[in-house]
Amino acid sequence: MKERIVSVDIFRGLTIALMILVNTPGTWEYVYPPLRHADWHGYTPTDLVFPFFLFIVGTSIVFAYKNKSPNAVTYRKISIRTLKLIGLGLFLGAFTISFPFFKDFEQIRFPGVLQRIGVVFFFAAILFLNCNWKVLIGICIAILVGYWIWLGYIPLLGESPTFERAPNNWANYLDVQVFGSHNYKEDYDPEGLLSTLPSIASSLLGIFTGLILVSKRAKKEALLVGLGISMLALGYLWDMAFPINKALWSSSFVLVTAGWANLLLALIYYLTDVKGIQFGSIFRYTGANAITLYFLSSFVSKLFYSIRVGDGVSVHQWLFENIYRHNVLSGELSSLLYGLTVVGFYLLLALVMYRRKIFIKV
Repeated sequence: MKERIVSVDIFRGLTIALMILVNTPGTWEYVYPPLRHADWHGYTPTDLVFPFFLFIVGTSIVFAYKNKSPNAVTYRKISIRTLKLIGLGLFLGAFTISFPFFKDFEQIRFPGVLQRIGVVFFFAAILFLNCNWKVLIGICIAILVGYWIWLGYIPLLGESPTFERAPNNWANYLDVQVFGSHNYKEDYDPEGLLSTLPSIASSLLGIFTGLILVSKRAKKEALLVGLGISMLALGYLWDMAFPINKALWSSSFVLVTAGWANLLLALIYYLTDVKGIQFGSIFRYTGANAITLYFLSSFVSKLFYSIRVGDGVSVHQWLFENIYRHNVLSGELSSLLYGLTVVGFYLLLALVMYRRKIFIKV
């Protein structure tokens, strides 16, 4: 039987619930600022959600592969899971309700959340199987420092590079050159090619936390708090030279988000695994089918935006306007209530799947 640490499962499920919440407001016109992404530099609570998931991917790799050998069978399983994640992501980007149910090739977005999860999982798992923790630290440092040097100091288009949203930003430039019309935006993609490199470091930092959790150290929660505070401090210092930025997945962003992840996980670990306080079970159930629930929520949301009813409005808009939009409530509150209802539905589905022992492993 695999060793289970309750806090890790709760953290994973909580992250998925937050991902669904920030992705499905009643209307994008009215969203509370903390539930929006930062325009460019800086970050909001919403910007923590995806790196939290990549962080917990790394932590989970420790539990799943700490007794595995780096052989052909293990590599095949890792590769198959990677291809499944990338395939699901490409499907979400390509699907449309109009026959033949796929967009024209030029309109399909190649990068995406599930694609990044797949790529990050692949490299993090391979590195974990083949490197000790000291080598992993060296690789992580090399990625973060190398990425900073690449984006900040290597000339591009005959001029100095920039961290701003501009043609002479290396991350933006490569996305346009490689993906062209297949980006999320015309000039960049938040899950782009070059920024995937530091996102691997986010997962490596999660691996270090996983190694702490499976160790026989005492006061693990205190060590996680110290680690979290140290990462936050270093990240904010680095922000002065390499701004915290989710779209670029800057090195300072990696450290700050991993710092917050360690602090939150330390709190949950202390309450559940140390003190034995029973709470958050619904998030543990959600974490058991995390990718399935995320994919399903994204697919259903796409259907609700695409299917037209009544006067030609989407199902999503009809539900929001007729059920949630009221004069006595602000637009932001109405929009939030819609999102919370969606989250509630998937939490309930997670509970049903868990009780029926339905676990869909991607």
